[in-house]
Amino acid sequence: QVHLVESGGGLVQPGGSLRLSCAASGLTLDDYAIAWFRQAPGKEREGVLCISVADGIHYYADSAKGRFTSSRDGAQNTVYLHMNTLKPEDTAAYYCAAQWGCYKAASEYEYWGQGTQVTVSS
Repeated sequence: QVHLVESGGGLVQPGGSLRLSCAASGLTLDDYAIAWFRQAPGKEREGVLCISVADGIHYYADSAKGRFTSSRDGAQNTVYLHMNTLKPEDTAAYYCAAQWGCYKAASEYEYWGQGTQVTVSS
């Protein structure tokens, strides 16, 4: 059975940084593309970026370019989302998702975590 578990969310001041983790069991993350999505209250789920071993990082949210990046730790079977220079508009629940390739649409992803809340506020 596949499980993706996000962690690392919390409350951070504007301009601060957070690192989110997506830990997997039941699958080997290096065999999958891992995307990060976010959903703010009252808004649709938005793709942030996707990382794959074959193609590197694809950015789906223009606002993430230059501030967010992602990395993988195969030994820990974990993918990270590194978020810097956080803004209040980054406030959302963040989800990781796994699929064989990178896709912008959330509907393309087979496996999802439960999400972790990020709140950017002073």
